[in-house]
Amino acid sequence: MAIEQVGSFWTSQQRQGHPLHEISYRACFKPQLPSFFVERYSRRGDRVLDPFMGRGTTALQAYLMGRKVAASDTNPLCEQLLRPRLLPPPMSSLTLTALSERLASMFLASRSLDKVCHENTEIPSGDARLTVFFHPRVLSQLVAMKQWFARRKKEGGYDRLDDWIRMVSLNRLTGHSPGFFSVRTMPPNQAISLAAQRKINARHGQVPPLRDLAQLIYKKSQSLLRQGVAERQSAIDAVRLETCRSHELSYLSDASVDLVITSPPFLNTVDYAQDNWLRLWFLGVREGAVEFSVSSSLEAWRDFVRKTFVELARVVRKGGRVAFEVGEVRKGKVLLEQEVAKSLTSLPFRLEKIFINRQEFTKTSNCWGVENNKSGTNSNRIVVIKRL
Repeated sequence: MAIEQVGSFWTSQQRQGHPLHEISYRACFKPQLPSFFVERYSRRGDRVLDPFMGRGTTALQAYLMGRKVAASDTNPLCEQLLRPRLLPPPMSSLTLTALSERLASMFLASRSLDKVCHENTEIPSGDARLTVFFHPRVLSQLVAMKQWFARRKKEGGYDRLDDWIRMVSLNRLTGHSPGFFSVRTMPPNQAISLAAQRKINARHGQVPPLRDLAQLIYKKSQSLLRQGVAERQSAIDAVRLETCRSHELSYLSDASVDLVITSPPFLNTVDYAQDNWLRLWFLGVREGAVEFSVSSSLEAWRDFVRKTFVELARVVRKGGRVAFEVGEVRKGKVLLEQEVAKSLTSLPFRLEKIFINRQEFTKTSNCWGVENNKSGTNSNRIVVIKRL
């Protein structure tokens, strides 16, 4: 077994990375994790891959550190959350006036706007159920936005401002404060069921309020870009994003990756289909169309990981490394790094080291009834593997 190195290798504090990272996705890790390994195992200009991109933490951090990036996921939501932050529109188009004008164009392009917004007659019957989350006028505007994005993509007019607005809207769709489009609900990285939201509304005596979408999108845009981001001439060449499975990376050529930093789904800990159903609705993805990876047993998880490493053996160059974060599951009773080691049998990899990052638990989860330092994942377990 590889050498274990235990310590605090990066900060346990929240929101210490670039503000562009401040997009929610379930079970995401802090940007300090990929930063540690990017600095340790790569140089400027190297290509860094994450085949389980999630919100895109690895790719965005590596890009900010001058690396080329490749990232993929089976969930099409992931690419939409990442791409606009790597290639944001010009700042001149992210003013409140510009955003308001673009949103007005979206709403005016919708059929029978007055009926949509005031009588709620043009909202598709299947979408009317969402008034449990949204004020009828807000819901009609979201439907109009969906129609605009679909039409613009079909006609070839979809641009970087559309892409940015859709990304920010996905992040502001539902949440627990007035900064979101919805009535008060659970945190923005998880969408609860309609029945559960009805119970929350009844418990708090609340009804979905009218929200100013342009103002909320503008405010979040300001927050994401408060440190600015330099656009690179070679940005398009430096970024490869795809929606695909982790063992089918056909968009990458052999030995084209210098470093992999990633974290696969941990057994059946997270229900990604349930968490993302409302965001996928906004993207126009048919319910049940996404194949999420769920492993209910250690054997199934190990087989899933092995298939991934077979493909990584093809795309990672000799001497390159894989930093594979396996987290802490079942209260630390199951050590997934041992399963990773088993999955590498006969493959051209050598397990070098296991970094165990111990930290105080700082995430506030009052909505779950969790007090700081009492529950949650308090450590990261990262297996470092060298390509032979």
